[in-house]
Amino acid sequence: MAKVHPETILPIGTSSDKNPIVLTVWKKSLLFGCYGFTVYDSTGNLKFRVDNYSTSGSREIVLMDAFGRTLHTIRRKMLSMVDNFLVYNGEDAVDPRFTVTKHVNVLNSKSLAYVSTSKNWKKRNVRYEIEGSYAHKSCMVYDYTRRQCVADIRRKEAKGGVALGEDVFALVVQPSTDPAMAMTLVIALDQMFDHSRHSFR
Repeated sequence: MAKVHPETILPIGTSSDKNPIVLTVWKKSLLFGCYGFTVYDSTGNLKFRVDNYSTSGSREIVLMDAFGRTLHTIRRKMLSMVDNFLVYNGEDAVDPRFTVTKHVNVLNSKSLAYVSTSKNWKKRNVRYEIEGSYAHKSCMVYDYTRRQCVADIRRKEAKGGVALGEDVFALVVQPSTDPAMAMTLVIALDQMFDHSRHSFR
């Protein structure tokens, strides 16, 4: 069986002295009978995990580190016209760190979602824009003002060109970006655009 954790992935637009963090995301929980994500670093060590105990109707998803400590809590915003997710630090449920809102303008088909620093999406509060296709695991996260790529999702192949399937892909995070934050964006995108049996709806 092909290894799931990264081997070698060429970085996009990075210098040799500031290489990005390359993570392998596996859409599979470590716990039997649960849906979730297991994330490995470039050496194959466990980095993050998501174990969703409810297979349907879940409003809350918890991103944990390798030891099971809560890093971020992602909650679906109710009574919203579009998919909208509030991301909190740890288990805090008072003030969200940021909001991920699905893009619905058909005139701009490249955009998937916006990340803002407010509960309510407004242009002036946007920090990041996500473009591409989550279904094809080809997404770029851009700093909204500088238009620099801070993270990207891409397909992954094992050595020898063996495809690992749609449930295994790479998350490449630039040095200036928090990998845990980038992983919360993956979770939000999965909720928005993956309607398979593995979604946490």
